[in-house]
Amino acid sequence: AHFTLLGNGWGVTGTFANWGAWLLNLVGVDISHWAYFATESAQKTLQGGFLNDGGSIRNIGIIMGALLAALFASQFKIKKIKSKRQIIAAVLGGLLMGYGARLSLGCNIGALFTSIIVMSLSGWVFALFMFVGAYLGSKLLVKYLM
Repeated sequence: AHFTLLGNGWGVTGTFANWGAWLLNLVGVDISHWAYFATESAQKTLQGGFLNDGGSIRNIGIIMGALLAALFASQFKIKKIKSKRQIIAAVLGGLLMGYGARLSLGCNIGALFTSIIVMSLSGWVFALFMFVGAYLGSKLLVKYLM
């Protein structure tokens, strides 16, 4: 359904790159000559605007859906930050994930769900290593940051 309606696979980080481009345009930075945004499709997306971008609407829906799910489950709470190490780990982890997703031109959503749906072996290999990475990452997190 996603591919039929939007003409592309399900992904998240490409839309975040567009959000950054729209914000940069708002403050007067010309990004039209940047390689990522120089393609015809990227230019069309950026000229169409935020509300005409299916990826933006989908990402807002994901964010709002997660917020509503937490609220309805009475699980939403603002927690006190335990230490500076926790802040550094969260910021560093987020930056590394975002940077890696942009370098690879995709994220775990596109690499996993879109690949598996089109019956690509790469999706299943990605799933296996994603679970291994999540397991090892959680062990490191507990050992060094909790």
